[in-house]
Amino acid sequence: MKTAEVRKDKFSKGTISSEKENTGLKRSLKSRHLTMISLGGTIGTGLFLASGGAIHSAGPGGAILSYLVIGIMVYFLMTGLAEMGAYMPVAGSFSTYATKFVDPSLGFALGWNYWYNWAITIAAELSAVTMIMKFWFPHTPSIIWSAVFLVIMFLLNYLSVKGFGETEYWFALIKVVTVIIFIIIGILMIFGILGGQVIGFKNFTVGDAPFHGGFMTMLGIFMAAGFSFQGTELLGVAAGETDNPSKAIPRAVKSVFWRILLFYILAIFVIGLIIPYTNENLASSDVTVSPFTIVFQKAGIAFAASVMNAVILTAVLSAGNSGMYASTRMLWNLAREGKAPKFLGKLNKRGVPVNALIITSLVGTLAFLASLFGDGTVYVWLLNASGMSGFIAWLGIAICHYRFRRAFVAQGKDLNLLPYKAKLFPFGPIFAFVVCGFVVLGQNYSAFLGDHIDWNGILVSYIGLPLFLILWLGYKFTKKTKLIPLKDCDLSN
Repeated sequence: MKTAEVRKDKFSKGTISSEKENTGLKRSLKSRHLTMISLGGTIGTGLFLASGGAIHSAGPGGAILSYLVIGIMVYFLMTGLAEMGAYMPVAGSFSTYATKFVDPSLGFALGWNYWYNWAITIAAELSAVTMIMKFWFPHTPSIIWSAVFLVIMFLLNYLSVKGFGETEYWFALIKVVTVIIFIIIGILMIFGILGGQVIGFKNFTVGDAPFHGGFMTMLGIFMAAGFSFQGTELLGVAAGETDNPSKAIPRAVKSVFWRILLFYILAIFVIGLIIPYTNENLASSDVTVSPFTIVFQKAGIAFAASVMNAVILTAVLSAGNSGMYASTRMLWNLAREGKAPKFLGKLNKRGVPVNALIITSLVGTLAFLASLFGDGTVYVWLLNASGMSGFIAWLGIAICHYRFRRAFVAQGKDLNLLPYKAKLFPFGPIFAFVVCGFVVLGQNYSAFLGDHIDWNGILVSYIGLPLFLILWLGYKFTKKTKLIPLKDCDLSN
């Protein structure tokens, strides 16, 4: 056992020094940064606002079950990503893994798909910022707030990776503290400890609660839950700039998954007990009637709407900040691998890919401006095209992990050399692939139902798939790439 540990330690140190020499990135992110980056990428409007809509549609039981199944899928995805990331910590993450373990064309498509996803997300967050700020300043021009927050996000990423990590740490901490306070206050209210009547479980028996709407309704909630959990894969991208990734990545994955699952499940449980699923306010995206705001108001907390608006502003800024970081690193890595223009692979003296950062910021800005002019049709299409990108990235992670482990064994390597080993292989990646594929194909199942097929709805919902296929197959036929045999997969660092 001690021999395996010594070998493992030597191996992990080798990968760290090798990666540092090859890329020029600064390994300034600590374990606490990595944990909070993953938390910050996941806890946001999906929990603070969308969770209410999930309860309203499927009842508290249906919402909890949907989030639980998606949470288990994400667990297998993240442990698989941790296994690869601890062994081979690279900023290109699953794009690089696909290039090495599957087919360079898949790596090309996954990289550009992920960059596009987060670049457009920056635009979405800038749009959200304007709505949030108008809560306090209703008569100010939208473009002012968007410009201010774009500059803030750019500077946080431009200065240094350590500055980005620290910012995300505190952003995420605000959200985590909010959720913990919410759960504690909610539980005290349920048992009547804060005064008033004991709520108990009576709202779980309203109408046909706890389950409402049947299987097809729950399928819709699967989509919402999937979007809510997106961002956990950020730790794979951050691996390339993490100090001692062989220890930090597994530790972050273990803690992040259970915290996220507990936060989501407990928060939905508390909301479902306090607010009946029949309450129409649960379906609203207005912060003044978000489930968190309603519960805080019921507890007698003054300025609950303002407090939650401030927290949601933090969540939006955090998501945009993380998105800019992830897309910049992915674009830089694509340039480094010869899959993007060479000038995007330049680093400044602080180890920041500044050209990739500028291009990503410009794309986000242009997409945001498209939302201001005309009726916003161009922006809506861009946003819809990015909607499926996160799920495609997850499918890529499952495929990469399956191929990585099989290649590792096929090349006669000792599994004890892995700094971290994902549990239940091969069930984990296969289960994640099947569930994620089910979610992708069911994006807009209702468009196929009824007397007439809704072709416009299908095009809007599934446009991300043909775009991805064009990238993948276009590169494959142009470069004539092939599936890499397991014994030829590049497992070196």
